[in-house]
Amino acid sequence: MSKARPGYSSFGERFARPTGIRTLMADLGAGIAGDQPLLMLGGGNPARIPAMHALFREQMQRIVGDDAAFARMLEDYSPPHGDQRFIDSLARLLQREYGWPITPANICLTAGSQTGFFMLFNLLAGADADGVNRKILLPLTPEYIGYSDVGIADPPFIAERPRIEQLPDRRFKYRVDFERLKVGDDVAAICVSRPTNPTGNVLTDEEIVHLDEIARTHGVPLIIDNAYGTPFPHIIFTEATPFWNENVILCMSLSKLGLPSVRTGIIVAAEPIVDAIASMNATINLAVSGVGPVLVQGLVESGELIRISREIIAPFYRERAEEAVAWLHESLHGVEYRLHDPEGSMFLWLWFSELPVSSQTLYERLKARGVLVLSGHHFFPGLGGDWPHRHQCIRVNYSQSPDVVRAGLRIIGEEVRRLHEQSPQKVK
Repeated sequence: MSKARPGYSSFGERFARPTGIRTLMADLGAGIAGDQPLLMLGGGNPARIPAMHALFREQMQRIVGDDAAFARMLEDYSPPHGDQRFIDSLARLLQREYGWPITPANICLTAGSQTGFFMLFNLLAGADADGVNRKILLPLTPEYIGYSDVGIADPPFIAERPRIEQLPDRRFKYRVDFERLKVGDDVAAICVSRPTNPTGNVLTDEEIVHLDEIARTHGVPLIIDNAYGTPFPHIIFTEATPFWNENVILCMSLSKLGLPSVRTGIIVAAEPIVDAIASMNATINLAVSGVGPVLVQGLVESGELIRISREIIAPFYRERAEEAVAWLHESLHGVEYRLHDPEGSMFLWLWFSELPVSSQTLYERLKARGVLVLSGHHFFPGLGGDWPHRHQCIRVNYSQSPDVVRAGLRIIGEEVRRLHEQSPQKVK
């Protein structure tokens, strides 16, 4: 039987090709389902926090005993905006806690954040009615790997290099280079993540306010990817104030609470944006899942979700981060490296400025030894020019068990040393 590939459309060609996000998810699936033991430091799977696991089981058991809630979770379609009770509860929570002028009409659910960004970026960017090819501006790179390939046509991003601030203890921090930041007439929106995946960078309150002022001046929205941020799941180890106004599109998720499988993204935005996303939901998904919204609706209604994010989730990841940083210094002793200051999320971002091979080659060598990380070159969507820095970094997930993380970091140290011993030449 012929295995010849069918002739694909340009859309098909674009979305059937290998991508960084497909590599990430394929590695993640191989690590979970494969027969060979792998040290999973590559994907974005959140930790299984015992207290959260027990809480979700308790909520599920309560729902199973409630016929109406059980039917709402599994047996009924949600409306295009998503489960209405969850949306109503979330609007009240944000009004009560932060005084935001939020109504249920400002909130829409999506089938996970990835789908939400696919719809949002293509809603705003691309060729418009006047033939202008509009772009999403990323004022700070590196940025999330999942953004890179979501454009239906041309890549929808333009990006700026960061300003790099050197810090003590082999640390550094990326800063928005406001002096170089330009917002052209073709920019449809400005987008940042906070905390940033892959680096753990948390934009300061002042940086967020400045970006909002720039966006307003140019008449474009500011998109804030809040998948790891505050008020939930609050995987943040520094001060950060929740931020929203009608020019902000705030994107949240239930995944990093410990619920990646429920595929629930949340968009908080002005009513026209929300209404457009709801229309896209109906066309693309028919309806979004009710599992996640029904599961956590009680925690949102009571406000418990904010408390447990601050008192359970954040301390758990802070402790794991501190452990991983100590093991990292131990494993890489004597090697030239720097670590982005881990201010949030669940990743360490390592910069090997004297790495004699590309970060992709390091990824392949580590994978051959059973350690899965991610090569840094995937995390620079929209950045033009030849910048060696993008080939000198790797992302490491520290959310797995301490034994796995420590063993993986030890092997990373071994491989980097071997590379330096084998070749004195740097990659340009």
